[in-house]
Amino acid sequence: MTQDLHAIDAIAFDLDGTLVDSAPDIRAALNAALEQAGLEHFDLDSVRAWIGDGPDALIAHALCQHGIAPGDALRARLRRDFDAATLAAPLQFGGVFQGIAELVDGLRRALPMVVVTNKPTPLARAVLGAAGLLPLLAGVHGADAATQRKPAPFLLLAAARQLGIAPERLLMVGDGPHDLLAAHAAGCPAALVAWGYGGRAAVAGIAAGSAPAWHVATPQQLLLTVLGARAIREEITND
Repeated sequence: MTQDLHAIDAIAFDLDGTLVDSAPDIRAALNAALEQAGLEHFDLDSVRAWIGDGPDALIAHALCQHGIAPGDALRARLRRDFDAATLAAPLQFGGVFQGIAELVDGLRRALPMVVVTNKPTPLARAVLGAAGLLPLLAGVHGADAATQRKPAPFLLLAAARQLGIAPERLLMVGDGPHDLLAAHAAGCPAALVAWGYGGRAAVAGIAAGSAPAWHVATPQQLLLTVLGARAIREEITND
């Protein structure tokens, strides 16, 4: 995989579980919405396991656990209250993962970065703004419709078009199966981070099979490897 990094012109990061540890805030927003509807709260471990497919899927998991077959009105009400709670306090309880600020700051001098996330764009921009990362990014591509969500390739292909590069020159960096499968579908190389919320056994199976990925232990490893590959590329170009 390291050899392939010589051809990388941009990086697409997943958001929740990759750049930010937002599970405590997602739990708070979900529980605020459930409380407004008179429903019981969920603990952090339960909510963390549901993160990755956007708020509508998160709400569906919660209602399923409550044994409720939701109607459209209840789903819409919970989503409205979830969004309001998120926008009011995007990153009050969580924060940027250790080493991410240094990673993004180091990479911004070398190549453009975007975020590709199943969180809707307004919520994603609010979280990134609270994290202090938004000004460092070339774009934010959120899933504003169900058909856009990873593992569909839609968001990665849109990011590549925005950046003016071929998908095979866009590295997808994420923590879960949806990130790897979306990259595979879009024709992008992928890096799987060791931190985050991804189900490790499922991710390992996908990475070893139909959606291979470069495994990254720390943000520093990602930074040094990408910068090293860029330096080699520039040296070859200048010779």
